[in-house]
Amino acid sequence: MKRTVAFSKNATNLFFHILTRCNLRCRHCYINPAQHGRETLPLATITRWLALFADKSQTTNVIFLGGEPTLHPDLAQAVQSARRLGYQSVTIDTNGYLFHDILARVTPAEVDYFSFSLDGASAPTNDRIRGAGSYAACTAGIRRAAAAGFATSVIFTVSRDNLDELQQMPPLLQTLGVERFFIQVIGVRGQSARGPAAAQGPAGPQVSRQEWCQSVPAVAARAAAMGITVSYPKVFLDPGEPFACAGRVACNYFIFPNGRVYRCPLCEDYPLHSLMIADDTLRETGGINEAGLFQLDIPEGCVMNKLIQPGNLAYDETGRPLYRVACCLLKEELSPD
Repeated sequence: MKRTVAFSKNATNLFFHILTRCNLRCRHCYINPAQHGRETLPLATITRWLALFADKSQTTNVIFLGGEPTLHPDLAQAVQSARRLGYQSVTIDTNGYLFHDILARVTPAEVDYFSFSLDGASAPTNDRIRGAGSYAACTAGIRRAAAAGFATSVIFTVSRDNLDELQQMPPLLQTLGVERFFIQVIGVRGQSARGPAAAQGPAGPQVSRQEWCQSVPAVAARAAAMGITVSYPKVFLDPGEPFACAGRVACNYFIFPNGRVYRCPLCEDYPLHSLMIADDTLRETGGINEAGLFQLDIPEGCVMNKLIQPGNLAYDETGRPLYRVACCLLKEELSPD
């Protein structure tokens, strides 16, 4: 069954980067220490910041990220703090190395998903993107988590480096016992926005609209037929389909160790954050920021995409957009029949 996952006013999703340190140096990593900080947040700070968002909606979910969150020695206690504060679901995004024996320090009742980043169906492709040995470590981590009773998911970031292996992912995930598959589109931010990788179009890391539309839905359907729930960003709107911005109607917060809080992940390379945590208080920022940009209506759809990733767009001879780009938080979901 396929459905578009609409934005919800009744759910809060907290993407909490508790540190920016990582053991890998992935080609497309979006972490930008100059903008996000280099701190490793103390457990007491993590707990206080979790409390700021715990009662913001009927349903509150937290995703612990880094860097690599399992490098944090107090991740298990942070998970337990989130549960005590009433967070409905807890996810840990990881590269699979699973430091500090994290699988033995939390339980499946405390962590809803361990979500693993895997960017190739083979070691050569994945390791070229994420680093030598990362494929073996990640797939071993998935097996260990599943054997310990945890639900697992995999995040695959589609780029020109790995598009040809996307179709091989469903049988691999089925073999690993993965329950959910998240196909992501690579963004021009972080590492992808620096150096030669910053190029857009045929020379850059992003795939074209035609390549995305021809590849991703078909692979998602194949994975769903194998019993795996699949989610991927809609990216390109169908003709006549209305545009909506999650920044206007949804409660998504992207928190970084330096206290910046963004509502749109495309803005994270810039000081456009609309919120800031200072003295354990959530405050609105002044001046020009993402909140004001959310209110703009343009023919291309997503304002942030027009500003930051214009290579995703195309125009006819009169200058009219050939299609609109969706909010990156609008998802298509396919569940097994």
